[in-house]
Amino acid sequence: MDIFSGQTIRIEFLGNVNLYFGLGFKIMTALLCGAAIGINREMKLKSAGFKTHIFICLGAALYTSVSMLNIDFAAPNVDPNRVAAQVVSGIGFLGAGAIFRTSGSTHGLTTAAGMWVVGAIGVAIGSGYPFTAGLFTLTILIVLIILDPFYRFIRPHSNIILNVCGGKAMRKEVIEFIQDNNVQVVDVEVKKEDADSINIEVCMISGARELKLLIQKLKGFDHVDKITHKSVINFPEHVRNVIHHS
Repeated sequence: MDIFSGQTIRIEFLGNVNLYFGLGFKIMTALLCGAAIGINREMKLKSAGFKTHIFICLGAALYTSVSMLNIDFAAPNVDPNRVAAQVVSGIGFLGAGAIFRTSGSTHGLTTAAGMWVVGAIGVAIGSGYPFTAGLFTLTILIVLIILDPFYRFIRPHSNIILNVCGGKAMRKEVIEFIQDNNVQVVDVEVKKEDADSINIEVCMISGARELKLLIQKLKGFDHVDKITHKSVINFPEHVRNVIHHS
């Protein structure tokens, strides 16, 4: 006999609902909230994307839901806050893995903070507050999407490190092309070169629109195989020394 048959759980605004309906409602809410934020991060090519955010939100919601069920039906003296605390700690470790440091700059802080907040949304859902969690999800999306143009307005130009990989024949024409475009080139360095290929690293200051147009044009070059770029707070130390002495 199912000991949970006929049992109910409480969900905000809905009151006491059937146990399985309530759990299903929590699962779907966690899925949608995690997916909404994950899609945004996936579109921006972040290390934690669509599936990662869904898993974090679902996992946090499930852990919290199980702790709530233990209180209601199995172990009424259990403190549910202990489970929530462990969820926060666990997601903190995940977030730490998304942060990495290169010379002169740190990356992944926003991704780590986003994972942490998605975990909090999952805890809220598991605690029986899916509508509040949905409101917080909307708030996070506003921060991620609507504030982007404002951020570009207050900081129209960024420090960019551009890497162009391809055949050795591209070396001269790519460097000359970048230097002749509407970007401020700070330093150009050949990071890797062998018999057939070359990797050129360009440190420059550019606006988002200028950078996008530059990359589109570079992709049309015959010997260019791969182009990557990242925005940094500070250039590597050897580049800063070049700026200082120039």
